[in-house]
Amino acid sequence: MRRPFIGIDFDPLDTDAAAAWLARITPATPFSYVVTPNVDHLVRLEALGERAPLGRELWQAYRGAALTLCDSRVLARLARFYGIALPLAPGSDLTVRLFDEVAQPGDRIAIIGGDAALLAALRARFPALDLVQHVPPMGMLRDPTALAAATAFGRDSGARFLLLAVGSPQQEVLAARIAADGGAHGCALCIGASLDFITGRQRRAPLAVQKLGLEWAHRLASQPGRLWRRYLVDGPRIFRLAHRWHRGQRR
Repeated sequence: MRRPFIGIDFDPLDTDAAAAWLARITPATPFSYVVTPNVDHLVRLEALGERAPLGRELWQAYRGAALTLCDSRVLARLARFYGIALPLAPGSDLTVRLFDEVAQPGDRIAIIGGDAALLAALRARFPALDLVQHVPPMGMLRDPTALAAATAFGRDSGARFLLLAVGSPQQEVLAARIAADGGAHGCALCIGASLDFITGRQRRAPLAVQKLGLEWAHRLASQPGRLWRRYLVDGPRIFRLAHRWHRGQRR
């Protein structure tokens, strides 16, 4: 049974359970998709609201996901403070498990995002997999032609797994567009920068730092110019959102 927290209904699955769920997907399975909300995602959802077209479409995308997994230790601990147990299933960990355990030789894995060098690195590391890629332009959500092309690629890819690596909110909107288009099969995962970690283009925080819930601080130190506002200005709003949500539940 899903567990609601700050407007999102989370599936109570950890990484092991989510990997087992993915293992049941076949290339003929009717299309579904997985989202992994974190603090940044929930703050964005609240800021956009549901009145503007993008906000409305993004909320619908999260609600339409087959699996909604908690990606953030900070979010999981905040939920626990309010008496809600959200098992942790970080998208980066789940992507590693997909490549190392779930995917079988000959499986087609389609990627939307990244670049040619990323695809080459993945093919070198996983030569038994059939890896294909579509690279959309920057600002895809503002380009109807580019969004339609990415949707068509995902729909027609014939992949067991479709990895959407174009960042939030683009990847969630794209997943919902593919689902609404009809005719797709397999499962899409909204994975952000997970492939950069697998190929070594970016380094994740040491495991001890992750367990302390400070992976955000490691990322901030690695890319302060790009991430300072996300983590130091926008991110703390999650505490106010959680408190307001909890008050609403008590009423």
